Amino acid sequence: MPATRKKAANVAISHAKVARLEARVTVEQKQFLERAADLQGRSLTEFVVRSAQEAARTAISEHELMSLTARDTKAFVNALLKPSAPGKRLQRAAARYKAMMEVE
Repeated sequence: MPATRKKAANVAISHAKVARLEARVTVEQKQFLERAADLQGRSLTEFVVRSAQEAARTAISEHELMSLTARDTKAFVNALLKPSAPGKRLQRAAARYKAMMEVE
């Protein structure tokens, strides 16, 4: 097999759908999902997988996005611009760390 054809075959294999995902649903849930899939002209599998991907993308995006109120934003910026001095416990911990790591 020529190198370019071999490479194309490897790419096709790497995108092959080999993992399985199964779920138990009620008859009513399955009928409901089938109706939605039919309305969008998709198979049930395609509808469920795409819907799950969209829900996962949204959940991850919402988790990674930090929303702050105006008050929270002000407190955060003040903490960055005017950090408080380290307390005695933090100073002792830093000294222990430096001693353990032999850091000057």
